[in-house]
Amino acid sequence: MPKITAPTIAAHRARTRERIMEAVDELIRTQGIDRVSMTDVANSAGLTRTALYNYFPDKPALLLAFTEQVNIAFVERYRRELPSGVSAARRLSAFVRLQLEGIMAHPHPPAAELGASLGPDAYQALAAHVAPMQRLLTEILEEGTLAGEFDSLPAEHTARLTLSMVGSQRLPLVSGEIDLDETHALVTRFVLRALGVVTETVDTILLKPTGTTTQGGRV
Repeated sequence: MPKITAPTIAAHRARTRERIMEAVDELIRTQGIDRVSMTDVANSAGLTRTALYNYFPDKPALLLAFTEQVNIAFVERYRRELPSGVSAARRLSAFVRLQLEGIMAHPHPPAAELGASLGPDAYQALAAHVAPMQRLLTEILEEGTLAGEFDSLPAEHTARLTLSMVGSQRLPLVSGEIDLDETHALVTRFVLRALGVVTETVDTILLKPTGTTTQGGRV
């Protein structure tokens, strides 16, 4: 029987699960996803392998849980920090910025690569985890189209293309080949110009801090 280190069994399990997730985060950063083993995670979290298997039956289940936790935190942050009362173009710029900051905070393989590593069932599960972010971006694109800011393009397909554009900058960003501000400006400019936003408006959005409004209330 493992020693209970919290007031209740539920609190103990929650605390242990948090240690496991922290161990996964650190090991993926230092070793890469393919080299992480259940033994590594157990050792890093201060558990026996048997104890770890009581929480997660195998590596795919462990990595799915970790990805789900990261994505939930991202969506909560987006809902909290995306500016309101501004143009859809500015909201899109802020969304891209948050995506890139997320990559810097958690420089792990994207969902598609994790799914490829863990098999088709895991890929489907990962797709479900990232769906809320895609829906949020789709909402921004639909808002911009209805307001006449963006050209009329299929919002869901455009959202996927935009997320792919962000993902394409993962390695250059994490390796330091390009910094966060440069990457944000590059992706935002490319996407907004593809949506038909004029250069002058794009320049204004990139020059002014996110969430800043004009006297008319929208930028």
